[in-house]
Parts: sequence; structure tokens; C-alpha cells
Amino acid sequence: MSTLRRGLGDVARNSTMAIALALTTFVRPAAAQTSHHLVADSARFLYDGKPLQVISGEMHYTRIPREYWRDRLRKARAMGLNTISTYVFWNAHESVRGVYDFSGQNDVAQFIRIAGEEGLHVIVRPGPYVCAEWELGGYPSWLFAEPGIVLRSADPRFTAPAARWLDRLGQELTPLLASRGGPIVAMQVENEYGSFDHDPAYLRWQYGALQHAGFRDVLLYTADGDEELSAGTIPGVPAVVNFGTGDADSSFARLIRFRRAGPRMSGEYWAGWFDQWGKGHAHSDGAKQAAELDAMLARGYSVNLYMFHGGTTFGFMNGANIDRGRYWPQTTSYDYDAALDESGRPTPKYFAFRDIIARHTGSSAPAVPASPAPIVVPPFRIARVASLWSVLGTPIRSATPRSMEDVGQSTGYILYRTHVAHGGVVLRIRDVRDYALIFRDGVQIGTLDRRLSQDSLRVDIPTGGARLDILVENLGRVNFSKPLRDERKGITKSVTLDGSALAAWEIFTLPMAAPWTLHGDTTASGPALYRGTFRLAHPGDTFLDTRGWGKGAVWV
Repeated sequence: MSTLRRGLGDVARNSTMAIALALTTFVRPAAAQTSHHLVADSARFLYDGKPLQVISGEMHYTRIPREYWRDRLRKARAMGLNTISTYVFWNAHESVRGVYDFSGQNDVAQFIRIAGEEGLHVIVRPGPYVCAEWELGGYPSWLFAEPGIVLRSADPRFTAPAARWLDRLGQELTPLLASRGGPIVAMQVENEYGSFDHDPAYLRWQYGALQHAGFRDVLLYTADGDEELSAGTIPGVPAVVNFGTGDADSSFARLIRFRRAGPRMSGEYWAGWFDQWGKGHAHSDGAKQAAELDAMLARGYSVNLYMFHGGTTFGFMNGANIDRGRYWPQTTSYDYDAALDESGRPTPKYFAFRDIIARHTGSSAPAVPASPAPIVVPPFRIARVASLWSVLGTPIRSATPRSMEDVGQSTGYILYRTHVAHGGVVLRIRDVRDYALIFRDGVQIGTLDRRLSQDSLRVDIPTGGARLDILVENLGRVNFSKPLRDERKGITKSVTLDGSALAAWEIFTLPMAAPWTLHGDTTASGPALYRGTFRLAHPGDTFLDTRGWGKGAVWV
């Protein structure tokens, strides 16, 4: 069962859904295992002793329906790319402590194998911190169950589970290193650490942990913004630089001053940007990006386009930023204004980049694979409805509100219920994370939104008292900067009425891992669950138009 996240109603975005598509898999004859090596030699890369200009694009296997992995990789090759870069998402693979999932959509090894079959080298960025506009920057939220843990530091409460994760990842990916005949030519150490802190001991631990996991006979490197190189690099380890449109000249100049010898590569060239709830869709300057790519390739620089194809952040895995003290969650769509749009269709930027790459490589790329036309889903009826109140299950009882992490929950919603025996006027919640609907005796009386720094409202509790319900949605944990170290969700501090703390809470966890089986009525008021079914003559892609809808989540 796949989930599609739909967030705040103040932004109307169309989310792409791949209902299903059967793709032909071409199986190539097995070849004798050959050892290959990518090394950094002065200002360039050498692959098996020959110069290699890395022309890469970023794609994330979790953001692309598995049925489309080969299609997207073929389109990368058809644009002229010779390499694909991907993050690995710890919290997607170990959502429950000690339980690892590399199946289905999480089969990162198969994604890499297909890239190799399509003639592409692969750069793996295993983190375990990845940023990526992804929930908590890739960290599993169960880490917060350890009191006092300091994420992304040399704190052994953090490094111990992180090392276990990397060791487990090594079992999956070390057989795919180029030195063993696979397509993985390089691995990134951590991720833009210079933008976060300056702790050489932590970086040395990270480097050692990757080697312990088996990533030894492969090029290891660091990546940082140009002004953060000194804080995020490791002596003797190659460094590359990340930057956005218009900054190539200045960023490479800083990299060259910082490291006279070493590869000249943009680890991330931001050829687009991400979207946040409350803001419009990002539109970047494709013509300027094309000119800048042209100039970088002409100088022999290597580059990784971030993103080549963004896709969709399925489920509840979008991240968030804190910008000038304000919380900004990201959207489900990770279109990124990339060369391939969210649905995997080439844009004008794709063809501009393709022409530039062909001119510099002097070779013709394969033909661009066709994109299937979208299909129309016939009208269908919502046949089942159930009030949320009717499916709550057994509560956790607590004297005070507890965060999602305190009760073993990562994503979705959480409901806090108490009975107020006396009247009151001002309800204050510290801190609500991230969006709360407040109900008095089952009737909604207001909302609080972390994005707007809201923490109190008038409730007018009658003298005889009332039942108070607070339904809180996790809109995405911060994925960048120091605030991620305390990104607990739900109600993380206290609830007061006219200054007095409310107690005796019932807490209902609603992780929304899968939709309920509904046996309810055909109508419901307040928060509710709706279910309908439809039949298709043939499978294909379609788009979900949420204009005119309210706020919630959709499963297909």
C-alpha cells in the first residue's frame, strides 16, 4: 500500500501518482567480475587510469516508483549523463529499531544494479545524515527515545546505532563497489557537515565507520558549500563543493584556493529548488543553468545536477526548515523544477542540458524514451465513511502530554484528550508540533499552526466543564541545521487553561501507516475517514487534483 501525502490547504499542488506500469526488464549476460577504480589525481578523476569527467544527476530510489527506476535511469543516460548519485535514507530502512527493510521500494541495491545495467556509474551518499528535504534529514525518530541524545555528534548514544546501520548497509552495497565489478565508484562521507558544526573528531569517526562497514576500496570524499569547506572536510580526503545557480565561478575559485590539488567537482549543482507549504512552486532560471553547465564542462569540471529528477516524497517523509525562526514544512512534491518533472517527463531544461552535454562529450546519447500519456480514472463513489472518534482504539494514559517519540510513534497524527471540570477562556499549548485542531465536546473550535508561531486561542469552556480533544499532525521534522536535534513531535511541553496545567490525559496514536477497514456510515462530521474504489480498463499514470479539497492525507 503506497501513501501520498497532502498537506496544508493554502497551496494547491497536483501530486503525481504512478498507479502501475509494467516495464520490460532487459537482462544482460553475466560478465566476469572485473575490478575498477576511480581515483582523484590532481585536478581530475581517473577511472582505471584514464581521465573521467563525471557528468552526474541526482535521483532518489525512494522518491521514484520502483516500476519506473529503469525508465528514469534510461532517461538519465539519454540526456548524456555517465553517473547517477543517490542518498540512502536510514529512516526508510530502519523505521523500527533493529528491523531492517531492503525490500520493494527500499531495494537500493537493485536500483544501483539497474543503473549499472544502463551504463551508468553510481555515487552513493549514505549519510547517515542526508538533509534532502527528507524527514529529520534521514535519521529515524526512534533515536529520540534515548534521553539526552545529541544527534549528528560524537555522542556514543548516537554513534552506536549509526555505526550498526552503516555496517548493515555495507552488507547490501559492498558487493556493488566498482572494485568488485559493480557500478559504485565513490561514496560521500557525511553530508555538508561544515554547514552544521565544526568537530573534526566526529568527521574522523564518520570516515572510520564507513571503512568499518566495508567501504574501503572505493573513493571517499566530502561535500560542502564553498564557505564551509574548512569545517566540513578531512585532511587527505578529496573535497567537492556544492552551490546554486550563478555561483559556479566563485565556488570553484574558493575550492581551488582551499585545495590546490584535488578534483574540481560540484557535488551538488542546484539546478532547481524545492517547494514549501505557504509558498509558490519554485521556478529557476533554466537558461542561466544551461550556460553555467556549459562553462563548467568546458573547463573540464565534473558536476552532479541536483536534482536531475526529484519525484515525489511519498508517505509522511517530507522534511522542514527553520528560516529566521519560522517553521517551513516541505511539500509532498519534490519536482524541484528539475530536468525531468515530478512525473518523469522531460522538460525544456532536459533538452537544453542534453545538447550541451553532447557538444562537450562529442558522442550521441541514446534516444529519449517515450513517456506514457496519462490516463483518466472514471468517476467513482465514496462508499464508506467513519468518524475518527469511532476508530481511536485503546489510549495511553498519562498525567501530562507526551510527545510522539515518547509513545513510540514517528509520523501521522496523535490525539490528546482530557476532561476539563471547570470553566476557562485561554488555552495555551507549548509547543505544538506542528498543526493542531482543537475540539470541545467533539466540535472543532479552532486551530494552532506552528508555521504561524501560534500557541494559544480562546476556547470558552463552560462552567460545568467539557471534553477537550487536541488532534496534532506531524508536518515533517526539520532536516537542516541545529534545530533537528530537538525535533520531537506532538505536544512537547504543556497545555494550560488560564495558566493552570491540564492533567489526566488519554493519548491515542494515529501513525496512519495504512488505512483502516471502514464499516461506518455514509456521512460523518468532523475528522473522518473516507473510502472508495474504482476499476481501470488498463493501468497507467494519472494525477490527483486536490483543488477544492480540505486538509488531510490520501492513500491509493
